[in-house]
Amino acid sequence: MRLSPDTISRLPGGVTRPSYDRSQPIGIVHFGIGAFHRAHQAHYTDACLEAGERGWMIAGVSLRSSTVARQMNPQGGMYTLTQRSDEEPETQVVGSVREVLVADKDQSVISDNIASPDCHIVSFTVTEKGYCRAADGSLDFDQAKNGFYPLLEKALARRQAAGLPGLTLLSCDNLSGNGKQLGRLMGQWLDKHSPQVATWFREHCTTPDSMVDRIVPASTEQDLAELEERIGLRDEAGIFTESFSQWTIENSFADAHPAWDKFGVQIVPSVEPYETAKLRMLNGAHSLLAYAGLDAGYSFVHEAIADPALRAMTQRLMRDEAAPTINPGKGQDLSAYADELIRRFDNPALQHRLIQIAMDGSQKIGQRWLDTLAIQGKRDNSCPAILTALAHWLRHIRGDIRPVDDPRAQEFENVWKEAGIEGIVKAMFGSDGLLQSQWKPSEDELSTIKHALQAIS
Repeated sequence: MRLSPDTISRLPGGVTRPSYDRSQPIGIVHFGIGAFHRAHQAHYTDACLEAGERGWMIAGVSLRSSTVARQMNPQGGMYTLTQRSDEEPETQVVGSVREVLVADKDQSVISDNIASPDCHIVSFTVTEKGYCRAADGSLDFDQAKNGFYPLLEKALARRQAAGLPGLTLLSCDNLSGNGKQLGRLMGQWLDKHSPQVATWFREHCTTPDSMVDRIVPASTEQDLAELEERIGLRDEAGIFTESFSQWTIENSFADAHPAWDKFGVQIVPSVEPYETAKLRMLNGAHSLLAYAGLDAGYSFVHEAIADPALRAMTQRLMRDEAAPTINPGKGQDLSAYADELIRRFDNPALQHRLIQIAMDGSQKIGQRWLDTLAIQGKRDNSCPAILTALAHWLRHIRGDIRPVDDPRAQEFENVWKEAGIEGIVKAMFGSDGLLQSQWKPSEDELSTIKHALQAIS
């Protein structure tokens, strides 16, 4: 029997459930309604609704797949969130999502929701590649036409014509300056396709930066089966996460927003020190553990961090290489943050798969590793942990070790075949290499990566 508004009364007493009116207006349209959004932004919004706020139901949008719609719509948008730790799991039903729409089938409904006077926020967890950036950081218009840009353009034009207020476009993805990047890229799309809307967009809409942090492993069939055994109902959209959760948002809203700050969200003048710490310390360490851990034969984060050599590398990356490049915000303790990250990585209940973290590395390592290398390089400091991690990443993208889920996978495989182990480091990171960044590697750094790669190949 599936979880739904009709069956929710059958849940055991230990599972909390929404008591608010779920027929109230949709105030948020969210692009990219995967597990992360459901464990994070939708969870915070559910708490606001449960506290008595109104008008903040969410319409989720899947840009490419109808999988989430098939999981959630038969359940009336409801799903369970289970927090896992060393103690007994805690499960609650989240009711803040009204429906899930699929972009290529439900364009008119999506536009209606965004153009409605009830809508105040459009938010995003579309991953780094969902922003459709070209190699130079500008908008790749060929890619963008299949993303959220055309849908948003039409809805913004309707709001402008109706004289409605602007919207807050809230990026929740792991991009440095994610709001600024979203505003810049959306502006480029509108400048080309709807110049009048572009002017209105810049005058009336805002794109605040935000930083979100919660580890959300992909749910497995075993997870869902165990959940069903425990609560007595089948939840095809169930998610499993840690107890830790952090969300920091720049105080730059175009209009109303839920009182997320009553439930732990930090609304601050600048998000930069928080997002930089997350990208370079948490995400940087995660990527190191993914590629080096897979090469060591591990499957999960908690297995990799238990390896003494990998633990030492992770500590070095966070404390000695990444942390000194960050200007902390008021009261931000980077050493305590590193301690907290190790505790989170150690959590065996999460079952966070390394292969999941290893996805889309070409879109991630710039912010996670190369920015740190660039800053430390200017200070004449070496970063052996990151350089070793780069060697493991190069081995991963060779294409003959394990499946490579990356938008540039074929390109990298071809370069590997042409350059071989003797030339791949310069082919990727040299002065004319494929991955250009602020980091300009020295000959010593290139040699370090090459020797590390030869040692593990």
